Amino acid sequence: MLKKELRQKYKELRKQLSENEIEEWSLQIANQLIRLDIWQHSFYHLFLPIESQKEVNTEYILQVLAGKDKNIVLSKSDFSTREMTHFLLTDNTTIKKNEYDIPEPIDGLEVLVSKIDVVFVPLLAFDEKGNRVGYGKGFYDKFLAACKPEILKIGVSFFESEKVISDVLNTDIQLDFCVTPTKVYNF
Repeated sequence: MLKKELRQKYKELRKQLSENEIEEWSLQIANQLIRLDIWQHSFYHLFLPIESQKEVNTEYILQVLAGKDKNIVLSKSDFSTREMTHFLLTDNTTIKKNEYDIPEPIDGLEVLVSKIDVVFVPLLAFDEKGNRVGYGKGFYDKFLAACKPEILKIGVSFFESEKVISDVLNTDIQLDFCVTPTKVYNF
């Protein structure tokens, strides 16, 4: 399927999810992540969910990271440049929703991309090769391209993989893993 078709399909599937399903499946995803051998690193980049888009509730992943005493990195998006600035989450971090309903830090201690070891990647759909479909703005592809080559890229999804995304570009960055409520995909 084409990315455009997949975006439409998965936005529609997400609309049908109940709050209860979102919470339960988000917790199952966090529990799957605990089993992965990814916890030896220091800096973990996490997205905060756009609730109106019914994204995975990453609060459970945040709790795991905090419990393991990891450095948690959040981003602020600049829609004019399609770039993200990354900040360390601290007790003093103020989170505010931007005009696109994305919760993000107002400011704080900036973290260089070169410091980040693991990125939890939001997505709408993914395929059996680790290709992903996001919202189409290219923020994460640009961000991941700037990261060190050995960075771990972990997608989280309520839904299982598609067979193939047919219009993958050479600028699209593949995932290393994708975690669903019932399965871990290793690419």
